[in-house]
Amino acid sequence: MKIGIIGAGNIGSTLTRRLTALGHQVVVANSRGPETLSELVEETGATAASADEVAGGADLVIVTIPQKAIPLLPERVLAGAAAATPIVDTGNYYPARDGRIERIESGVAESRWVSEQLDHPVVKAFNNIRAQHLLELGKPAGSPGRIALPVAGDDLDTKRLVMELVDALGFDPIDAGTIDESWRQQPGTPVYAADLDAAGVIRALAEASPERPESFRA
Repeated sequence: MKIGIIGAGNIGSTLTRRLTALGHQVVVANSRGPETLSELVEETGATAASADEVAGGADLVIVTIPQKAIPLLPERVLAGAAAATPIVDTGNYYPARDGRIERIESGVAESRWVSEQLDHPVVKAFNNIRAQHLLELGKPAGSPGRIALPVAGDDLDTKRLVMELVDALGFDPIDAGTIDESWRQQPGTPVYAADLDAAGVIRALAEASPERPESFRA
């Protein structure tokens, strides 16, 4: 697949490394310009681009930037993407970093807010695992103790494609419901950064509370 990645921080650079290693064509952008990605490009064979070029012709786009930067993306940043192209949101709302986002504070799921900002449906994935673990802890399907990752989204076809990608990366994908249910995998929930297996993820999603912990509120 041709995969566009907007953001080259810990998760973005890790996904660039993992996905190019799987043979995917990766186009990656950051906020500082393509010329600042030369080391990552040389290491992985990915192509560096500006943010408004990433979505063009992509089969899947991953947005992996701080929540506060979502509204600062170029207007129509996803204009090159087809209507059915899966857009993956890996982000988390951290008020200490992102400032107060009133819609999220009022109870709207983080990825629903991201979808509103991007004016495009999104699939929530890769937000509850540490970058180093995403890089190093993938295992073949059926391996004992294989880490499972929740995937939430409204469209079954796009969610299925993302789940297949999760599996290819070495993790068991778990259907976590709709985007409005994706609060179950937000920071402070039982599944967050817990490295659980499939049964553990299913249990943790069920045990999650919609009340955001005080440490993750503005």
